[in-house]
Amino acid sequence: MSFLDALRRWARQLKRDVLALWFARRHPQTPWHAKALGAFVVAYALSPIDLIPDFIPVLGFLDDVILLPGLIWLTLRLLPPQALADSRDKAQAWMDARRDRPHSRVGAVVIVLLWVGVVAALAVWAWPWVRNRMG
Repeated sequence: MSFLDALRRWARQLKRDVLALWFARRHPQTPWHAKALGAFVVAYALSPIDLIPDFIPVLGFLDDVILLPGLIWLTLRLLPPQALADSRDKAQAWMDARRDRPHSRVGAVVIVLLWVGVVAALAVWAWPWVRNRMG
């Protein structure tokens, strides 16, 4: 197996595991803390907007290559084995039947609100300096 084949296989498994987390949030055996973290991870993973935009060198791909897979791995470890197996089966069946990826509007809204908050905080922090410079 070539490196490219292994990378494609890993990407398919990652996609399946995001969908598995989506199904696990409704599984009766999933504990509340796994549901909470899973909801965040799924909303972020399925959001059409990245927390760190890809056009920012190095950091733009950091969330896609390290942060997101790490959060998925952590959340999967919080799931009971039966809930994980059931959710992965449902995710695989969903992928086999539909072949498209759902999107999270909630995730996009959260990312946009986070960016608005960062910009607002920077504006509040910089306002005294700007006011002193302007007059």
